[in-house]
Amino acid sequence: MKALLVVSLVLVFAFTALPLQTSKPIPPGIREADKLPGPADVPPLNQSRTNHPAPGLMRDQALELAGLARSIPADVSQVSNGTLPKDMSEKLKRIEKLSKALRGEISR
Repeated sequence: MKALLVVSLVLVFAFTALPLQTSKPIPPGIREADKLPGPADVPPLNQSRTNHPAPGLMRDQALELAGLARSIPADVSQVSNGTLPKDMSEKLKRIEKLSKALRGEISR
């Protein structure tokens, strides 16, 4: 009985260890490549390393935005009188673009 138990245990261990011996060897360059930094470890080239908003840029954008916003009521009164100013659409687009840029600077 003991001999049957020993033989069965030896067979079980032999079959469980067999897949470990038949696995493919790892090529030598893979271990070195695992040590190198990946794309997630390298910061993007086009982004600044700091998360602080650029105060000079924000001030310039805010001043331009304020100037454009001051001119809109006069344009709206012209529209009420039946005249459409040529640059009103461009001003509104620029206001939108500046506000998005400022919002992006603040949320960085």
